[in-house]
Amino acid sequence: MFGDSFFKKVENKTNVNKETILSLANKLQHSDMKDEGVLRDLVKEIGGITGKDVSKEKEDKIVNAILKDQVPKNIDKMV
Repeated sequence: MFGDSFFKKVENKTNVNKETILSLANKLQHSDMKDEGVLRDLVKEIGGITGKDVSKEKEDKIVNAILKDQVPKNIDKMV
């Protein structure tokens, strides 16, 4: 689905390598994305992987956007 150039762009912006991205994607595929607790854990994990602190307010916004299905469908345009 995504080529090496996509992963290189993500890695350059986030310092997260392709293997970590693929592992996280696999975890996302097997998670209940409508479970608020699961979503909060994933947000914290992604924050840890990328070395970014995610405030409670930002975590709430991310979780609510996912629960309300307000996430952009074309992710590669975000990179």
